[in-house]
Amino acid sequence: MDPSRIVSEFPAPSFRGTQERALRDIREAFEAGNDVVLVRAPTGSGKSLLARAIAGCARRDGEGAPSLPTGAYYTTPQVSQLDDVAGDELLSDLSIIRGKSNYSCILPGDTSTPVDRAPCARERGFDCPVRHRCPYFADRASASNGPVAAMTLAYFMQTAGSEVFGERDVVVIDEAHGLPEWAEMYATIELSPTTVPVWGSCRPPDIEDVSDVEPYAERLLDACSRRQEELRGFVELTEAQTEARDRLATLVRDLGWFLEDLRDADSPTVWVADQSDRASEDPRGGAISIKPLDPARYLHHTVWDRGRRFALLSATMLDKDAFCRGAGLDPSTVALVDVPHTFPVENRPLYDVTQGKMTYEHRGETLPKVARAIARLMAKHDDEKGLIHAHSYDIVDRLVDRLEALGVGDRIRRHDSETRDAALSGWKRSSEPDVFVSVKMEEALDLRGDLCRWQVLCKAPYPNTNDSRVARRLEDGQWAWYYRAALRTVIQACGRVVRAPDDHGATYLADESLLDLFERARSDMPPWFQAQVDRLSRPELPPFDPDLAVGNADRSRGSRRSDAEHIDDHPLSDVWGDG
Repeated sequence: MDPSRIVSEFPAPSFRGTQERALRDIREAFEAGNDVVLVRAPTGSGKSLLARAIAGCARRDGEGAPSLPTGAYYTTPQVSQLDDVAGDELLSDLSIIRGKSNYSCILPGDTSTPVDRAPCARERGFDCPVRHRCPYFADRASASNGPVAAMTLAYFMQTAGSEVFGERDVVVIDEAHGLPEWAEMYATIELSPTTVPVWGSCRPPDIEDVSDVEPYAERLLDACSRRQEELRGFVELTEAQTEARDRLATLVRDLGWFLEDLRDADSPTVWVADQSDRASEDPRGGAISIKPLDPARYLHHTVWDRGRRFALLSATMLDKDAFCRGAGLDPSTVALVDVPHTFPVENRPLYDVTQGKMTYEHRGETLPKVARAIARLMAKHDDEKGLIHAHSYDIVDRLVDRLEALGVGDRIRRHDSETRDAALSGWKRSSEPDVFVSVKMEEALDLRGDLCRWQVLCKAPYPNTNDSRVARRLEDGQWAWYYRAALRTVIQACGRVVRAPDDHGATYLADESLLDLFERARSDMPPWFQAQVDRLSRPELPPFDPDLAVGNADRSRGSRRSDAEHIDDHPLSDVWGDG
């Protein structure tokens, strides 16, 4: 890596804000000998442009010994972030590759078939006459040979050990704040009728803890291996058999990894297991989730062994040492570069409209008050779009019902887990001042300008304590991690509605627990967010008036429960469902 090239590799014709200073600081951090540089860069700092400049410092062909790795990877956990990169002319020299399921076969008769289900995947020895024009293999060849290969974090991790995507000189990870959690998610093994093709002949026993999983995992691994061999004997597979073959290959790999790691006395990974209730209405019945805690070993194989130098960028890299512990990094080889915020603090105000606690035990009392406060906010912002972060679909259902009962449903849009992407696209396209009640839209969402001028955080976004990983951490006293996780989500959410120095948008806090969170996690706040919290105030709101809240909305349309089903855009397909 040659950090001295970083300024010349910056892809924009000029610098904005503190970008040039940030590049100098990043260069100095690498020149000081650090293997990993964390770049805490807030919204609007141009993280993707900084990332491209860092990637451009990677060793090139002909520089150094032929055995040394060259080139760079750019990766992000968010599909929507990769889409933004693909559409940015300043980043056109990044070679983007996606998973096979994102490409369609071009053979006559199979043009609606994803490449991972095409004849080349179903038939043994199939000689594709158009492989040289196949969109997937063309993109893969371009990415494997190009100086900067760009992909999602999921694809990057899945290609660990691949000859096509081997070690490179530099790895740049954008939106890297949740890297340990993303690794935990990717390393989680879900065993259910939908993921285990041999489920009928190899159902699990009752599981109390991970020690009960080990013998079942051995038995399941054997059953999967035998079925895998049977399918290999087929000359041609149906699409269903192809899908089963791929699932079996994943299970054999993952179960083998789990058993190896579980039995390794030196492994730092702690495994936990959850099982659904057989007697419940859960159609999976007895399904098991095997989950790792702090999977540092998994990250070494899938990430840290893939490059020589690393840059990790995020607005919410809150605690360097805590991040390093979770990611399996040595803090002495890691530097933190802070990029100042250039958006005026008065353009991104926080307002206290708290109505009580939104914890489960207090929700019944507090939620009606929150709905009434939202109706008053709708009157205050009668000609501006708003976003409600509801935290869960249960809160969405109850909140929308209450808003309709208050007579303000005409401006309300909502989504469910099936229609979220289309509903989001429809709301963004609309010129009406509608209010979108959402779940898990705190990240990877650009609502610049009039796309959204105000938003409400209905509930402090603490991790779910019913999750065995969360429960285990709290049993171990990791409360600082718990508060940091919630604070990180809040900061990410606050960045959705203010996207440029001349942009403006208000964030309203409806849950008292958010104020408590700010007290408990203040030491982890970036200075620019502390400045927002220090200016927190109670706003003056108009009195409750449904007619004023609805404004000029068409009173005949009702709340938008399913108006998005016909829209094909999917700008946020990487964000999860219920939370």
